[in-house]
Amino acid sequence: KLQNIFNKLKRKAKLTQKDVDLVLKEIRVALLEADVNYKVVRTFISRVKEKALGKEVMESFTPAQQIIKIVRDELISLLGETSKGISIREPYPFLILMVGLQGSGKTTTCGKLASFLKKEKGKRPLLVGLDVKRPAASRQLAIIGDKIDVPYVIDETGKTSPVKLLELALKKAEKEGFHVVIGDTAGRLQVDEEMMKELQEMERRFSPREILLVIDAMIGQESVNVAKTFNERLNVTGFVLTKMDGDARGGAALSIREITGKPIKFIGVGEKIEDLEFFYPDRIASRILGMGDVLTLIEKLEKTQDKKKQEKAIKKLAKNQFNFEDFLDQLHELKKMGPLENLLNMIPGLPSGGKLPEVDEKELVKIEAIINSMTREERKH
Repeated sequence: KLQNIFNKLKRKAKLTQKDVDLVLKEIRVALLEADVNYKVVRTFISRVKEKALGKEVMESFTPAQQIIKIVRDELISLLGETSKGISIREPYPFLILMVGLQGSGKTTTCGKLASFLKKEKGKRPLLVGLDVKRPAASRQLAIIGDKIDVPYVIDETGKTSPVKLLELALKKAEKEGFHVVIGDTAGRLQVDEEMMKELQEMERRFSPREILLVIDAMIGQESVNVAKTFNERLNVTGFVLTKMDGDARGGAALSIREITGKPIKFIGVGEKIEDLEFFYPDRIASRILGMGDVLTLIEKLEKTQDKKKQEKAIKKLAKNQFNFEDFLDQLHELKKMGPLENLLNMIPGLPSGGKLPEVDEKELVKIEAIINSMTREERKH
C-alpha cells in the first residue's frame, strides 16, 4: 500500500502542502492497517510532516524521493538501533529466560537461539523446560534439543517446581562447563497473575542476564499490550519477534520499540532452526516500504546454497549441458531458502505483499514430481 502511495507521488514534478497532507493521510491509514499502534502513528506522522514541509523538500527537483527518504529515516529511527544480539560473557553459566504467551513460538525460539550460539558463537548451551504444567512443552523442547544436539533438563512428571528445575539446570551447567542456560518458561493463552509471580520469583532468585520476551508479530495491536504488561512486571532486556515471514510487515516492530524503549534483538522468519535473524531496522524499514531487502537475500544465499553445486551448474549452462538432474538440484537449493513469496518480496522493484500470481509453488511441486518420475537416462537429456 505504501508503494502505491509513493508511486502516485513520483508522478508530480512539484509538491504543494495539500499533496503532502494527502500523502500523510494515506500513510497514516496504511500504518494503522498494518497494526501499528495509533499513538506511534500519531508521533510518526508528526515527525514526517515537520520535515516534509521544509523548504528544501518542497522546492526540490525530486520531492517524491525526498519524502520517501524522510519516511524511511523516521521508520528506522522508530525501530531503534541495529541489534547486536546477545553477548555471552563470564561469569558462566550465563542465564537467559525466554518469556511470552503460549503459541508465540517461545520453545522453537529457544532451540533456534541455542543452535545459533552453538554454531555461530562456539558456546555450549543447555536448554531447560520450565513449563512443568504442560508435558507437551517439555517433550517439544526435548525433540528440538535432540535435533540440534543440545542437552536439556526437563521433568515430564510435573512434580518439580520451575524454580527447583532451574536451580538443578544451573548446577548442572556449572558442574559440566556449559556457557549458557536457556530457560523455556511457562506460557499461557493470556497474561495471568500466577505466571507473572512465577517469573518474578525466578528473576529474584537467579538474576538472569537476559530476559527476552517472545512476541508473535501476527497478533497486531495486542503485541503492544503484551509487551507493556511483561515490561512493567519484569526487567525485560529485549524482544524476539516471531512469524515475521508472514503477512505482518513490521507493524508490531514499530509499535513495541517506541512504546517500551527496549530493543528488538532477533526476528524469527520461518520454522527452520536456522530461521533466526538479527534485527536490522534499515532492512525492516525497506520491507515495510516495499523496497526489498537485498542484504538479507544475499545472506540467505550464502547460508543455504552449496557453492560447488552452483559453480558446476554455471559451467554446465555455459557449455549447454544443463539437464533435468541439474534443474532438480536447483529446485532443491531454492527450497532451502524458504517460501518463494518471501524471497520475491526481498527483490527491489517487484510488487510486494505476495502480489505475484504467476509464481505458484504447487506448480514447482508438480515439476519436481514429473522429473522424479523419469528414468535416470531421461533426466540426463
